[in-house]
Amino acid sequence: MIELSLFLPCAAGVEDFLAQEVHALTGRVGQDLLSARGGVRVRAGWRDALKLNLHSRLAQRVLIEVAHGPYRSENDLYGIASGVAWEVWFTPKQTFKIETTAQHSPLQSLNFATLRIKDAIADRFRAKANGVRPSIETQWPDVRVFAHLTTEFCTLYIDTSGEPLFKRGWRQDKGDAPLKETLAAAMLAASGWWNPETGEVSPQPLYDPCCGSGTIAIEAAQIASGIAAGSLRRFGFEKLLPFQSHVWQALKGEATPKADRRATPVFGSDVSHRMVDFAERNAERAGVAQAVQFRGGDALQRMPPAEGGVIMLNPPYGERIEVGGVTRGRRAGNADAPARGREEAQTEDGGEFFVQLASHWKKNYAGWSAWVLTPDMQLPKRMRLKESRRVPMWNGPIECRLFRFDMVAGSARDRASAPPAQP
Repeated sequence: MIELSLFLPCAAGVEDFLAQEVHALTGRVGQDLLSARGGVRVRAGWRDALKLNLHSRLAQRVLIEVAHGPYRSENDLYGIASGVAWEVWFTPKQTFKIETTAQHSPLQSLNFATLRIKDAIADRFRAKANGVRPSIETQWPDVRVFAHLTTEFCTLYIDTSGEPLFKRGWRQDKGDAPLKETLAAAMLAASGWWNPETGEVSPQPLYDPCCGSGTIAIEAAQIASGIAAGSLRRFGFEKLLPFQSHVWQALKGEATPKADRRATPVFGSDVSHRMVDFAERNAERAGVAQAVQFRGGDALQRMPPAEGGVIMLNPPYGERIEVGGVTRGRRAGNADAPARGREEAQTEDGGEFFVQLASHWKKNYAGWSAWVLTPDMQLPKRMRLKESRRVPMWNGPIECRLFRFDMVAGSARDRASAPPAQP
């Protein structure tokens, strides 16, 4: 088996969970599996690359490193790219695209850097294929090449994923700014509800009271049902020359969930019935319509769907609730308010909504644990709750925290003033 150097980028804060998942899928340890900021490196084979694409719930892509070397100018980039045997990966009849990222690069123009790498690839094909070269396609290329520049080094990758891996293939109905499936999976891993190394799922029911188009609930239901993350989509590696259909079909056959697998109950609700309809249709396409239950209803009024469990919540922020917690939407029930889903319009003040939500949880959800992803570092203070855990996690460019709150009936002041229990 030819060993490849794979890099799997992920959201910041997710690296350790991704390393656990990669270990479970490839069996690699030690120097063959290394975490770095923003991703995981693993030495593995071509079949492993396909398997990681099919199963990984936390990686954004699976990239194969094809070159790494020092550079000082765009001509150095040309030389590095010229030394890659691109002809073993794709043909001159296919289209390709180059995406360049940089971290403290001394070069003045990334566009010119990208152009020099493109020239090197085209010139190599001309020399190897009697003057024939592949064409550039920026929208839907057959092959994606990624270039990453640091202060001193250039690394080139062949992409095996195609579309980013958070695109599972089931989401067609969505609201504004939906949570990425990879981040939903990271929340489930960080909470301990799902163990990415063992694949085990907590027996505790999971409930998202602001489910939007259903991302967290559907991701949880697929995990609990044993459905592979990429079972419904196509991948970039299917257009690469090393691809063999029988190997891929065998991997997909091994990924078929067992019919007798007992799924953990998963629930979701949303104030917008339109979003609930979206979530139900998405669940149907995802193959978990029978494993997840969606209902309409206000998060400030919905009663527990089961006896004890885990609440997993990504409340709206950014355009809808600012980092400070102030709602920009209108009140629910206003005929002019758009039906965007979640709780953007439950109260005039986002902070007041969270106070009411915490009060509702303390009154009706004793014994539950709630995990809330937010960029508001003062959220526990706003909710008048003491978090038992806080996990750093990034939602794209937004730094967030995943807070855990353990629900106990009554307020902390009431508990402090209560007489001690008799031995």
